[in-house]
Amino acid sequence: MSEYNYKGIAASDGIAFGPTFCYIPAELNIPVCAAGTVAEEMARFETARQQARLELQGLYEVIEKRAGKAEAAIFEAHQEMLSDPALEGRVRELVEIGQTAEQALLRATEELAGLLAGMNDELFSARALDVKDVGRRILRILLGLPDTALSAVMEPSIIIAEDLTPSDTASLDPELTLGFITAQGGLTSHSAILARTLGLPAIVGMGSELLGRVSNGTIIVMDGRTGEMIIEPDPETVLRYQQIKNQRQSRLQILKVAAEQNAYTANGRRVEVAANVGEVISTRDAMEHGAEGIGLLRTEFLYLEDSQPPSEVRQYQIYREIFEVMAGRPVIVRTLDIGGDKPPSYLAFPEEMNPFLGWRAIRISLDEPELFKTQLRAILRAAVGHQARIMFPMVSDLDELRRARAIIESVKRDLELASIEFAADVPVGIMVETPAAAVLVDVLAEASDFFSLGTNDLTQYTMAVDRGNARVSGLYQPLHPAVLRLIRQTIDAGHAKGKWVGMCGELAGMTKAIPILLGFGLDEFSMNARAIPEAKHLIGKLTDERSREIASRVMSFGTAAEIENYMEQILDTI
Repeated sequence: MSEYNYKGIAASDGIAFGPTFCYIPAELNIPVCAAGTVAEEMARFETARQQARLELQGLYEVIEKRAGKAEAAIFEAHQEMLSDPALEGRVRELVEIGQTAEQALLRATEELAGLLAGMNDELFSARALDVKDVGRRILRILLGLPDTALSAVMEPSIIIAEDLTPSDTASLDPELTLGFITAQGGLTSHSAILARTLGLPAIVGMGSELLGRVSNGTIIVMDGRTGEMIIEPDPETVLRYQQIKNQRQSRLQILKVAAEQNAYTANGRRVEVAANVGEVISTRDAMEHGAEGIGLLRTEFLYLEDSQPPSEVRQYQIYREIFEVMAGRPVIVRTLDIGGDKPPSYLAFPEEMNPFLGWRAIRISLDEPELFKTQLRAILRAAVGHQARIMFPMVSDLDELRRARAIIESVKRDLELASIEFAADVPVGIMVETPAAAVLVDVLAEASDFFSLGTNDLTQYTMAVDRGNARVSGLYQPLHPAVLRLIRQTIDAGHAKGKWVGMCGELAGMTKAIPILLGFGLDEFSMNARAIPEAKHLIGKLTDERSREIASRVMSFGTAAEIENYMEQILDTI
């Protein structure tokens, strides 16, 4: 049989070969029957909802142990969806006109998910999938069916699916999952992020024909670095990929040595390689993979895990523990980055057509000064004796930055008057994730001690592309010339003002991007912890002169495809 080669979006590095397991969720068929009274149907709905809550708590605990609180937080969000008054209200309306709890739930879920998906926004699109996931869980319980999920996998397999919900991904057995390939999805989907965290090869966005091309037990090869899938590979192909896999395994020892050392270019320029983390567990994992610091400490998990804002004491304790794990290494704490797409229950959020462009991040902090001050007090107190930095997200002009810094100064005065020990000299910087910030770096440098490029949002805003929308996901191109020009402009303007510039977006850990970013003069790369050894090894192979040559050549291209092809050739030579 001839082999067939297909290509999707490379979501998580690694090579796997073996049989496929085609995951097609079971049909939840609603029986035709008369509805009970409104009270009876709503009581059934409530009982199923409570059972769903218990199941979601179990999933949260499983993922927390495997990957940490940040990755498990999605199941807290699912629990919050169970209490969504819009969902419950619509179910009641439909029950009151004679529908069963099952019928009402299915229709209410489809309406709400359709509304979210139609908003053409990545966060809303992801939230639509979450709504369907939660609705399906409640419906299954109402129908009295067991939670099979992916439990039918009995041998090591590559999972093939139309898409994987957070619940599906959580139920994957790492011992039996060689990797997974989905027809839908993008680089920032829940499944792709979790695959990178767990070290599983993954390819997403393979196309709607995926499940028609393979069946259960089909032997395939997948390469999570290139996004290639080879169906029924011939012996020579299998041998070639086995050799590549073996070479990568042997390189792990080399990479491990590189990870244990500080990063330097081949000509001796010091470059910091840090990690993006969400809580204490992932901080320890970062240290094990050679992180020289934390380039992005996400703090929003603290604000989404409870029905009330986190206290100063609780925040102080968590920040302090993270600082102590890092043992004097720099830690950049990003102030709360919450918004309309992930609203905590204790803040009244307006209905927004596009939460990415709405009330979020620094805008909330400035409008809710007491919430902001509590976080700043905790950071400043915990930073005593440690190398901490504070970073504001989503800044778009100098006025916002000045107001935020003024609040920090007022917090310092309050702490001083109360005779409470705090770190008085914590550097303050911003994330450059809006095109406005990128073109105003020379102006923002007046009030910013450093800059960190948040390339996930910067790419989305620059390209006007919803990265979660499958119809346009191919246009989400971090290596697009327009994005790279903004990055270079940011670095040049920052350096001209004597400020160091880092990066904490996905691009920082992308091997195709690292030589370019070195050539631009980037000072700090912050990434998923598992990408650190490879990044350090690659940095050590490049001189600044060679990197500048690569960057100069890259900037002569007019398309992302040309840049990607060129960088593949460069990496082959390195």
